[in-house]
Amino acid sequence: MKKVLKVLTNKYLLTSVAFLAWTIYFDQNDYMTLQQRKKELDVLSNNIAYLNSEINRMNAEKNDLVNNPKKIEQYARENYRMKHDGEDVYVIEGGKEGNSFNQ
Repeated sequence: MKKVLKVLTNKYLLTSVAFLAWTIYFDQNDYMTLQQRKKELDVLSNNIAYLNSEINRMNAEKNDLVNNPKKIEQYARENYRMKHDGEDVYVIEGGKEGNSFNQ
């Protein structure tokens, strides 16, 4: 019993336990903060990947618009509602986006 008590009151053991408790629970970079930052990093990495794919898609669309006259005409007709002389354009717009019956 004296041996166990002597080990538990060892100043090096007590200092090590106090240090571990401090770094795990009370430090600026404690375990919970590290986990939260890891989740943030995952979200930001996914966001970066999405934005890089959007950049690639937009660059491909830009190249099509620069090099393909049919794409330029299609883009002008769809986005600016341009038309040739003598044509009639009927615009049919849908309801609100995001409406769903499965909500």
